[in-house]
Amino acid sequence: MSSKLPEEDLSCPVCCDIFRDPVLLPCSHSFCRSCLQSFWESSVFRSCPVCRRRSSKKQPPSNLALRNLCEAFVQTQNWRCEKEKKAACPQHGEKLKLFCVDDQQPICVVCQASRMHKGHNCAPTDEAALDCKEKLDSALKLLKDKLDVVTKLRMTSAMTLEHIRSQAQLIENRVKHQFMKLHQFLREEEEARLSALKEEEMEKVLAIKKRDEELMNRISSLSDIISCIEQEIAADDLTLLQNFKSAMEGTQSSPPNPKGFHGALIDEAKHLSNLKFRVWEKMQEVAPYSPVTLDPNTVHPCLRLSEDLSSVHYSSPGLPLPTNPERFCVSAEVLGSTAICSGTHAWEVELGQSDDWILGVASVSVKRDLEVPARPENGFWTLCMRDGEYRAMASPVRTLKVDKKLQKVRVEVDWDAGEVRFSCPEDGQMLHKFTQTFTDKVVPYFYTQSKKPLRIVPQLVMISMKRN
Repeated sequence: MSSKLPEEDLSCPVCCDIFRDPVLLPCSHSFCRSCLQSFWESSVFRSCPVCRRRSSKKQPPSNLALRNLCEAFVQTQNWRCEKEKKAACPQHGEKLKLFCVDDQQPICVVCQASRMHKGHNCAPTDEAALDCKEKLDSALKLLKDKLDVVTKLRMTSAMTLEHIRSQAQLIENRVKHQFMKLHQFLREEEEARLSALKEEEMEKVLAIKKRDEELMNRISSLSDIISCIEQEIAADDLTLLQNFKSAMEGTQSSPPNPKGFHGALIDEAKHLSNLKFRVWEKMQEVAPYSPVTLDPNTVHPCLRLSEDLSSVHYSSPGLPLPTNPERFCVSAEVLGSTAICSGTHAWEVELGQSDDWILGVASVSVKRDLEVPARPENGFWTLCMRDGEYRAMASPVRTLKVDKKLQKVRVEVDWDAGEVRFSCPEDGQMLHKFTQTFTDKVVPYFYTQSKKPLRIVPQLVMISMKRN
């Protein structure tokens, strides 16, 4: 409001300048405090310099309202001066009425004619300001879009952090559960082997005791015969001769001495030979080997994986999962955890009662945020079942003639030869073969919208001896 008042209303009548620390006299006139003091020092009486009315106060009160108006007026004037200074060319002092499009800076008419801007594309400042505002609006929109993206990413980071904690707890529980099973198996195996050892020990002890009893009977029998022979020898000659024949028959009727007792000791080798290896070999019953492990970081939120990550089925969405780049967020898909970039690999999938599935291999670079047909041109080499038909997802799609319902499908990948083969493991029937020159890594691929699980069949581990 002070900027709209006439400057003379804010000027001191003595110094004719804007009031500085104005004071108010009883006559309602105002003056600068220093101007009034100087006037009173040169006068006989303390009177108003305008109306000459005397003032009884040696220190008149400050006019706060007027002082505030004056300070606001001075600030406005300073702002206008600064604005006019900025609006003037610092080199020529002329108003900046033009904008040099080439150099992106405001100039004056003298600058336009100078060598620095001669021949440049120039526009009036008002037109240039509109163009610049449009460009800034576009840049501002882009920045706001970036801000939205970064904000969403930060929200995703918070969800990811929570999911990491949940993952760590889940994995810890599952690891403990798996080791608990292994510990239980080892305890049971230890008890069984110690029990077998105890049983053999008892058998060996009983056998030795039985033999010892037989030997004692043999000693008693021999002792009796020896006693009789000694009596015959001690008798007179006629008695000796009379009993000689029967005495000799008694010595010859005694059985031969027993031979050594073979197999009397415990068979240490049977209990200790390759003990750890044989326990490990038997451990495959409780620790089967899966040739493919599903990757939970790629699984769609509507799919559920088993604890050992070897089977998958469709379900309603559970807890929200972070939208990490590896995860399929549109279609009910999941990948294996190990990429294939060389050699030959094979695995079997148990289909069970599932009636809606796709399986095979996919390139590691397939789109995860879009739903695309699982065909070679999109980085998929797959077999599927839909609407009761088995189809090879080639281009075009090929319907397969299968006489019976498939229980299992065997997938074989020869990366070096560029082949993906599907067959029936029960009878070896070839279902379909893709031929492709691979330039990227591939991973096992699974899709299902059935609540009946697809399960990767465990493989038997074969041991071979390496000879030096």
